[in-house]
Amino acid sequence: MERIRQHAEDFISKREAPAYIANDGKQTPMCGHPVFIAQHATATCCRECIRKWHKMQLGKELSQVQQEYLVDVIMTWIQKEMERH
Repeated sequence: MERIRQHAEDFISKREAPAYIANDGKQTPMCGHPVFIAQHATATCCRECIRKWHKMQLGKELSQVQQEYLVDVIMTWIQKEMERH
């Protein structure tokens, strides 16, 4: 789980945290890594979903606290899915 968390932190910091993302809405694959699946399930897959569901402003870089929140959401979903199976 720690390794998956590290991946989630990396994906959020590089793909979601910048103020402007050229390919927003297309930067997160639909499959292939548990974090990608979790991002789509938790509306943390693009800045528009993050704005709509998590109320984080577009056009402004995500703070460290906001990034940690998103990672926690992702990891909570993954943990619940693991327990469910």
